[in-house]
Amino acid sequence: MKTTVNRFWIGAQSRQGLWLLPLLIVAAMVLTLTVGTSQFLRPENLFNLVAQAMPLMITAIGQLFVVLVGGLDLSVGSVISFTTAVLAIGGPGYLLIPSAIALAALVGATNGLVITRFNVHPIIATLGMQYVLLGVTRILRPTSGGTVPEIVISSVSGNILGIPMPIFWGAAVIFIAWKLLYGSRFGLHLFAIGGGSAAGSEDAARNFGLAVKRNIVLAYVASSCFAALAGIFLAGRIVSGDPNVGLLFELDAITAVAIGGTQLSGGVGSLHGTVIGALVLALLANGMNLLNISPFIQTAIKGAILLLVVGTQTRKRTGL
Repeated sequence: MKTTVNRFWIGAQSRQGLWLLPLLIVAAMVLTLTVGTSQFLRPENLFNLVAQAMPLMITAIGQLFVVLVGGLDLSVGSVISFTTAVLAIGGPGYLLIPSAIALAALVGATNGLVITRFNVHPIIATLGMQYVLLGVTRILRPTSGGTVPEIVISSVSGNILGIPMPIFWGAAVIFIAWKLLYGSRFGLHLFAIGGGSAAGSEDAARNFGLAVKRNIVLAYVASSCFAALAGIFLAGRIVSGDPNVGLLFELDAITAVAIGGTQLSGGVGSLHGTVIGALVLALLANGMNLLNISPFIQTAIKGAILLLVVGTQTRKRTGL
């Protein structure tokens, strides 16, 4: 019985993992906040909820790519801060935006190459990159400030036909991720590589002719590029560059991915589960703000949730 329950909890029966339980948690949270607070269903609060959830959702979707191959990317928070710093140095948006994304892709490629070519553990490789980027970011932007291109600001704060721009951001990012994960061979290869690694057969995908190292590098490139998109969104929202704005995003992203039913060992997970996981954390933060609960308690609860979710996966599965 215990084995059956555990297999249900980690979604062992499906490549998509367990996403139904987090969806039920979202429904319960929405119902609780609707009944418990009078502000939750107000349009301004719902808009803030979507805007607050968007950077985390984008970052978590990028994190999903590396988790599917059994990796972790701890540099995404620094990529976010670095992106806001680049956008705030002053200059036209048509130069700064592509430059920020290209630099993020370079960061992801470096992470992937260090991991695949030099056999450095993903946590160590991306943690080192996190500190490198943090130092560079503080050189570019020691304190918050600077001038963000107007196109970045309007792309976040405006609306089209009365629909807030964050909605379009979410739809576009989910569509891109869906095409990569489910509409291309790249996504299929990520699941195959992670599945073999989780089963203890790291060479399984390679034996079937897959370019394992190349796909792992591309997964880290995708993770960094999605983090850069989150940084662009945040730069437009706070209208400045900030060296601290990405702080702890990497842990929140990993938590959202894990809550969404993705196994940290790789090979099992889903895009919709990750979106649901990000929504759980966004509702948690929004609800606690409405209830005037200390942000320090919020952080502690997030850590407890991560421990609980990871604790349901055995040490062999997580590879940590």
